[in-house]
Amino acid sequence: MSGCYNPSVRQRIVIIEDEKDIVDLVRYNFRKEGFDVESFSSGKDGLEYLHKNPADLVLLDIMLPDLDGIEICKRVRADERLKNLPIIFLTAKGEEIDRVVGLEVGADDYVVKPFSPRELIARVKAVLRRREQAPGKEEVIEVSGLRLDSRTHEVTVHGHPIRLSALEFKLLYFLASQPRRVFNREQLLDNVWGRDRFVTPRTVDVHIRRLREKIEGRKGALRYVQTVRGSGYRFSPGTADSQED
Repeated sequence: MSGCYNPSVRQRIVIIEDEKDIVDLVRYNFRKEGFDVESFSSGKDGLEYLHKNPADLVLLDIMLPDLDGIEICKRVRADERLKNLPIIFLTAKGEEIDRVVGLEVGADDYVVKPFSPRELIARVKAVLRRREQAPGKEEVIEVSGLRLDSRTHEVTVHGHPIRLSALEFKLLYFLASQPRRVFNREQLLDNVWGRDRFVTPRTVDVHIRRLREKIEGRKGALRYVQTVRGSGYRFSPGTADSQED
């Protein structure tokens, strides 16, 4: 899937990182690629800047001295003005649990230190391309009390607003636009994350679980995203999920 990332348009990257060598490396290489770069060694200062200034993407260290990256990500996702802001975690931790936690709180991707500038730039461009891609031709999908508006990324369930990240919205919209069709994890990665992705099939499971918690969390609520064991996932509006793992 080709993206529409346009390198001729200067975009602003905000890096919140307390290691000066990494900040200098990022600033130098991203400015060479045509990005504007703002940097902060304090989580609180970086978050305050994001509330007051527009940004196109955030590179966020998990381990910060004052306010850690996980908490910053949660606050960004809870802010109506910032909820769709792409976030890539920078972390020295390579264990799967750390990557999963980062994705669960709403990060779009993660990069484990040490990393090459080329790899980081490629991941940033991939995330920016995903954000710019339109989810589909149909602007509004309404089914069984669920309403998705691709123009505003607004989601409601029986009139109650649901906050989704940009990637969560794209995943749900993709499934809902082709109801009852089963997609395996690789197909979802290709169509939602894109072929230039840097994530594993496990990422799909994490995002599906987050979607279910948000749109199906209430007891007795309708089930929209269904697991088909051994095959993948499908959007099956208003059904119980008896095959769920």
